[in-house]
Amino acid sequence: MPDPIVIVENLVKEFDSFRAVDGVSFTVERGQIFGFLGANGAGKTTAIRILCGLLKATAGRAEVAGVDVVKNPEAVKSKIGYMSQKFSLYEDLLVKENLEFYGGIYRLKKAVLKQRINEISERLDIKHFFNSIVHDLPIGWKQRLALASAILHQPEVLFLDEPTSGVDPLTRRGFWKLIYDLAAQRTSVIVTTHYMDEAEVCERIAIIHLGKIVALGSVAELKASDHAETLEQVFMSRVQSVA
Repeated sequence: MPDPIVIVENLVKEFDSFRAVDGVSFTVERGQIFGFLGANGAGKTTAIRILCGLLKATAGRAEVAGVDVVKNPEAVKSKIGYMSQKFSLYEDLLVKENLEFYGGIYRLKKAVLKQRINEISERLDIKHFFNSIVHDLPIGWKQRLALASAILHQPEVLFLDEPTSGVDPLTRRGFWKLIYDLAAQRTSVIVTTHYMDEAEVCERIAIIHLGKIVALGSVAELKASDHAETLEQVFMSRVQSVA
C-alpha cells in the first residue's frame, strides 16, 4: 500500500515577477530515496527550502510528515533533517560542540544525545575529530559533520541539498551507503543533485527545469517512455523540449 510522507500539489514560489517554482507536484513514500535532478538555478533548492519551512510558498499545497508546511512551516522542523548546499555549522566550535549544540536545539535528553553522538560518529568515522575546530577540517569531513547534525534526532524525512558537491569519490560512496541505510530504516530521503550517476540510484526522480518538473518516475520508467539508453539522454530530451 502507498504510504506517502511528502505530498506536494501545484507548489509555486515567486520572487517579484520571477517564478522559481512553477506548479510542482509529486509524492514521496516512507523509506524512499527521491531525487531532484537539475542544473543550477532549476528550482531544486527553492522547492526544498519551502518543504523545510524555510521559505513561504506563493501558492499550492505541501505536506511533510503530516504537517502542512504552507500553513504551519515552523511545525515541520522537528520532524525533518536538512543539510544545506552551503556549509552552515559553527566553524569556530569543536566538532563535538556542534553536535551537542544541535542536540540541544532538538531537545534531546543528555543520555539520548550521548548515545546518538556515539552511534553517528562511529558510522561516519568522525570520532577522531571530536576535539578539532570545524574551520580546520577538510570539506569532506565538514560534510560528514553536517550530515551527522542533520540526522542526530532521527528525522522522519531527510533533505540533502547537493550533499556530495565538491567532495572526493570515496566520500561520495560513503554518503550514499549511509543514505541506503537510512532508507532501509524507513527514513525518507530527498536529495538534490546534478550528477547523473547519483540520480540513477534513486528509487524515483524528478527532473526539474526552469522551475517545472519535466519528468517524474523511476529511472527505468523514464528510459522506457523516452526509448532512451541513458538517463542523460532522457534529461537532455526533456530539457530541450521546454527550452
